[in-house]
Amino acid sequence: MGWFSRRSRTAAEGTPTKLDREATREDLAALEAFVTSRIGVEFYLEPETTATDTTVVAIAHDGEWIRRRTGSPRAAGVIARKHAVPLYEAAKTGYPERMRAWNRAHPERRAR
Repeated sequence: MGWFSRRSRTAAEGTPTKLDREATREDLAALEAFVTSRIGVEFYLEPETTATDTTVVAIAHDGEWIRRRTGSPRAAGVIARKHAVPLYEAAKTGYPERMRAWNRAHPERRAR
């Protein structure tokens, strides 16, 4: 009997463990507040992973941005349509240069 064959098959075949929390009303409210308080906002959809629920990066005309969980691409689409905000798939389009420029100008916002 090999070392790895001792693991139970049911534990190995179960659903992956979520390491993070799911989207909340506060997440969706934060996205809406960002959209209504800034101009030129675009949404960049990020797919669900085993560690994080579906997220949206909202980027304003000047590059300022926030990332919040939406729970599903559909929820992101609802907010985007409600506020006439373009919604892009980040994996296909990437992020705009203005976001990177804003990050360089605001190093205090970098994750620690």
